[in-house]
Amino acid sequence: MADGRGPSKCERICRILRRYIGSGQLAAGQQLPAERALSERFATTRITIKEALSSLEADGLIYRAERRGWFVAPPRLTYDPALHTHFHQWIGEQQRTAETRVLAHGKALASSELCRWMGLAPFTPLYEIRRQRLIDGRPVLHVSHHLLASRFPDIAAAPLAGSLTELYWQRYGIGQGGASLEITPSAARGAIARALNLAEGSAVLRLVRVNYDEAGTLVDCDIEHWRPDAIRICLDTRVLQPLVGKLQQTRLAD
Repeated sequence: MADGRGPSKCERICRILRRYIGSGQLAAGQQLPAERALSERFATTRITIKEALSSLEADGLIYRAERRGWFVAPPRLTYDPALHTHFHQWIGEQQRTAETRVLAHGKALASSELCRWMGLAPFTPLYEIRRQRLIDGRPVLHVSHHLLASRFPDIAAAPLAGSLTELYWQRYGIGQGGASLEITPSAARGAIARALNLAEGSAVLRLVRVNYDEAGTLVDCDIEHWRPDAIRICLDTRVLQPLVGKLQQTRLAD
């Protein structure tokens, strides 16, 4: 309540737009009227309209595309970053369409951040692959893969738009083992903002995953930047319970 007398103008606008979206009268992917038009229809200021739209954006109901306007967001995808199902497979399992575009790739030296995440010495040679990933034609993910160059000779000649996990196994005999994860809010800048069609400094969700092979040896590091309205992160640790139980039994036996 704004002042004890009823909902504010912003809250009333949010309520109306929520109903339009919830009823399907505003469908996923549909563009909203321009802010100026909305301010006229609701007989209010553009500041109030911006406040209402930002509130709906924070709830994942709409999203803003730089220089294009506001759109109704599709349902969030369920994402379990602990699973190693490749992108196109788990998107397809949720009856959505996935696409991957290679933006750039080439040799590079490990940055100080990558040295910290991957436990590397300074100046370690890496091979970097930067990709844009789309769901139903909408850019939602910018991901950079940082591979240990010594483990992936001639990687530049390989097809890089598909599953790297499958490529590692089929071309190099490197299987997928465990991984460490770090998830933090971040801001989209430069190439990341452009790839996600976001304004400079827009909020994104950054996920850093350091991957190891079946022997526990370092393989690579993935740095994902997601549009936060595109996914919900769900971790299911029940698959780990049998292993935890076995470890506890072993300790008791010792």
